[in-house]
Amino acid sequence: MYVIPAIDIIDGKCVRLTQGDYAQKKVYNEHPLEVAKQFEGAGIQRLHLVDLDGAKAKHIVNYKVLERIASNTSLTIDFGGGLKSDEDVRIAFESGAMQITGGTVAVKNPVLFASWIARHGSERIILGSDVKDRKIAVSGWQEQSELELLPFLSDYVQKGIQYTICTDISKDGLLQGTALELYKEIRGEFPSLHLIASGGVTTMDDLYRLRELGCFGAIVGKAIYEGRISLKEIETYMA
Repeated sequence: MYVIPAIDIIDGKCVRLTQGDYAQKKVYNEHPLEVAKQFEGAGIQRLHLVDLDGAKAKHIVNYKVLERIASNTSLTIDFGGGLKSDEDVRIAFESGAMQITGGTVAVKNPVLFASWIARHGSERIILGSDVKDRKIAVSGWQEQSELELLPFLSDYVQKGIQYTICTDISKDGLLQGTALELYKEIRGEFPSLHLIASGGVTTMDDLYRLRELGCFGAIVGKAIYEGRISLKEIETYMA
């Protein structure tokens, strides 16, 4: 299982929110490339990069940050936040993203999202399935749809999706553990889906449990920045 650190960007800086609330923003580093290089130095191979300005603006904003990290590290970057058009996706890939994540667009414009899968291939498109009370949330988690999680996943598995990042919003940023039962259920329903767990990872024990469930990856954010999980521990795990 891959340990995938998250870098969330506002105004070009590395920040974290709590439960997607822009009012609960904490700046951790003004230079995201420095952070990415620290991750790479610990043997980490993948990075989850989120354009929070883009999520709010509904189009890509921080592609220059993506470009700097992609051109100065060997990290496999998945990029999300505000990707709503073919042009946004083109800019993301040309700026160095290996994969892009679409959540809101998959709900609000499923025809467009399905066209990205067909055009770019299911290896490069990740379905964002962010969930609260078992329903899909969109627009930077500011809106809740009426779509139930499992039917939503089933629909896109049939359309060829191979990867999903599933965030339990109720757990995100609280450092109180992750949604193990939810991920166990998803793994049981869709054993071939590359499930990337996100939200609430707090300790190395959380990572070992997610690995036992068969998750492809686990996104870690605040636990790293707040020192709950050290890069040394991740380096040992990766080795």
